[in-house]
Amino acid sequence: MYAMTAAHKTLPFGTYVSVLNLTNSRKIKVRINDRGPFVRGRIIDLSYTAAKKLGIVGPGTGNVEIVALGAIVRSKAPEGAGRSYVSANYYQGNFTVQIAAFSEWKNAQRLKQKLTQSHKNTHITTYYDGYDTFYRVRVGKCSTLEQANRYEEFMIQNGFKGAFAIAEDN
Repeated sequence: MYAMTAAHKTLPFGTYVSVLNLTNSRKIKVRINDRGPFVRGRIIDLSYTAAKKLGIVGPGTGNVEIVALGAIVRSKAPEGAGRSYVSANYYQGNFTVQIAAFSEWKNAQRLKQKLTQSHKNTHITTYYDGYDTFYRVRVGKCSTLEQANRYEEFMIQNGFKGAFAIAEDN
């Protein structure tokens, strides 16, 4: 909450991102350490500290531009000499589509069983946020973000309005 971190649906954990507030031109760098946001139309969830530095704590949301910088290159440069980043291909990897999340295992299991009849790689992942445990029901296994985005659209058109493409954590 107090670190300069953020959640993103598909960027690998450890990726640094530059975030520009398009309203006030404030700019920060954050490290991706979580998955989300789980609201359609939002691209990034910032920690409290990051949101405060960008000036969006009050409104809660804002128009931002993000640029993936990459993972930090560990170097022997003196402290304060600036960071170097190594980027990756963020469009290839292990992607899936999240259909729903439940606090009750039975509900997640029920949806999984229903989806298994018509969808491949139906699975449940468990997530503990420090307070509660969530059971996330996901379908599909895609090697590119483009495939996952197409699968997301297919699931939405077939009645799963909350579906969204997401990177699987390794």
